[in-house]
Amino acid sequence: MVIFRVTQNINIKTTDGTLVSYFKLKNPSNLINDTLYITTYEDFLDLKRVFKSVDEKYQLKVIEETRLTSDKCFPKELGILNKNEFNNIILNKKSLVTKNVNFSENLDYLSIFLNNSNNSLKKQISNTLKQDIKVAILGNMGFKVGEMISSITALRIFYEELKKVFKTVTIDIYLNSSENKQFTRDKQIFSNQEFINKVTALSISVKKLYEYDYYVDTSLVTKNSYYDELNYVDSWLYKFGIDYKKIEKNRKYNSLSLNNYKPSNALKSKLNEISLRGKILLFHPYSANVNRSIPKEIASDLLKKMIKKMPDYTIISVLQIDGVKDESYVCLKDYSKSFLDYSYIISWANKIITVDTATYHISDIFFIPTVVIFTDEKLIKRADYYNNAKAVLVKDKSKNLSLFNFEESSLIVNRFEAWRELKIKQIIKLLD
Repeated sequence: MVIFRVTQNINIKTTDGTLVSYFKLKNPSNLINDTLYITTYEDFLDLKRVFKSVDEKYQLKVIEETRLTSDKCFPKELGILNKNEFNNIILNKKSLVTKNVNFSENLDYLSIFLNNSNNSLKKQISNTLKQDIKVAILGNMGFKVGEMISSITALRIFYEELKKVFKTVTIDIYLNSSENKQFTRDKQIFSNQEFINKVTALSISVKKLYEYDYYVDTSLVTKNSYYDELNYVDSWLYKFGIDYKKIEKNRKYNSLSLNNYKPSNALKSKLNEISLRGKILLFHPYSANVNRSIPKEIASDLLKKMIKKMPDYTIISVLQIDGVKDESYVCLKDYSKSFLDYSYIISWANKIITVDTATYHISDIFFIPTVVIFTDEKLIKRADYYNNAKAVLVKDKSKNLSLFNFEESSLIVNRFEAWRELKIKQIIKLLD
């Protein structure tokens, strides 16, 4: 985390209209102050860019962290400690600069200098007589939909572990907001969880943080080595100070409440109409990452084969798949306008075929049989705890001809030319 003050008053509006206000420091002798602010390192960098785009007179001045954290009344940090993050980064930046390259602003390299040594959550909360606690989560728990859904699973387990000790546990989340174009989406994802009390925007004032008993600093977690080595759920359990190996697999399920969500009449009517035809299969062939996407021509061919081989299904997609016009295929891209819309659409599917996107993280919530087509063998671990998901690995022959061993439920093929060899019949069989 970074503690700072601002040189000029300014208001920043998030994508959902939330107003984050910053005011020049008042009463500087009092550090428990509502004009001293705290945010994550990522959000701090975003905020600097926002200030610079307004005028040079708008600046952020960093406050030495230990001036506050040394106070015995300052909230206690839980999980892996991120002490003196800003100072650690500044001190080590020089070592990332050579004659030929400069990695001093690269977050992947800067994270090397941060602490990733595990702590025990049980020990951290053992010496307290409190029965009712408040916990602040500072920053995003992931930046992609799949990451966030999985992180919520870990957060729920974190909540359950705290509930074993405390009578009431209140968890509030403060999301990165300064340049977060997906703030509305991110807020939707976390708000629809019964164990989360409030979701709002960073920064948080120092005075406000003092209202909490504990906090978790998520700054640069997604850049840490353990985040790359483990699947998303276990990464966040590790961050929370929980031994992920001792948590039963049946506790590592994804969850989402749609109780407060109201689909549009048009979407509800359309899905009702489709369901009257019979069973529904959702096909999601494209990712924002082109390397994970099925080539367009092949996606079209696969869709045509699905229509032919699965006559009792209506195939739906929220993506435009060109070259296919058939009453058994329905494009819903105009109906899917938010994360909750898409989750609602997924909940109607009987089966799903998708590339490596958030789709299979969401389908796990609704226990939908899903085939996930991966193009990177290392990423299959992301589906480790999904009982209804089966993996297909499309492997690039040009890189390596060797085969890997997977569970019987997985299928191994070769990438690129293998896209054409990919048999829809085999994928359908995996869905049975």
